Amino acid sequence: MVANVLLDNVTHKDLMIHTSHGEEYGDAIRYSLVVPREIRMLSTCYPIVFRKDSNTGQFELVALFGFEPNENLFLNASGWDAPHIPLSVQRLPFAVGKTEDAMTGEESAVIHVDMDHPKVNTQHGERVFLEHGGNSPYLEKINSILAELISGVEESSELTQLLLKEELIVPFTLSIPIANKAIELAGFYTVDEEKLALLRGERLERIHANGVLGLSYFILASMSNIADLVRKKQTKTFGG
Repeated sequence: MVANVLLDNVTHKDLMIHTSHGEEYGDAIRYSLVVPREIRMLSTCYPIVFRKDSNTGQFELVALFGFEPNENLFLNASGWDAPHIPLSVQRLPFAVGKTEDAMTGEESAVIHVDMDHPKVNTQHGERVFLEHGGNSPYLEKINSILAELISGVEESSELTQLLLKEELIVPFTLSIPIANKAIELAGFYTVDEEKLALLRGERLERIHANGVLGLSYFILASMSNIADLVRKKQTKTFGG
């Protein structure tokens, strides 16, 4: 359950955040949001795919961590076993909220913290505020991450809209044989490689000029990481 509240340096003066990773810290997640500026880096570690939000019907980019609900195959006894971790994971337990000016009606971004998140405590980890109320270096880092995510979500929407316009987002299904049974990976989408290769003229120039062409190939290349996920799943299932 999420219990987001507005972060402030009085109510939360003693707040500390565990920055380690593990199931006990809420990291048992199957996938997490990715923004375009992360794609090149994250494509070396994770399959980068699209999913359709069941509430909004909008496509979003995600990094895939496992095949089953609440499965993160990158977690081990030492933490998160990957050189790069998505910003949407790093920002936890914080999120962007909105506040409205009573006089002008204008909205501005504020930071919310999920007080029920297992990373939240008052004894261990990184302090959120300095002793006299200023932002800690950790909170400044979180501010930067949230700012990147705000702009990145807009960039992601532009990317997916352009790919949809060119009919380049297609569903895929994989059957993963594990321990005498098949696990079906479904409900995700990728870039249509054949259609992408056939683009010519203005259509090709349009997605190249927007940087979408290069990102599309990074998304396609990231699919090779599914084989690594399968190996991690086999190791977890059979040991070794």
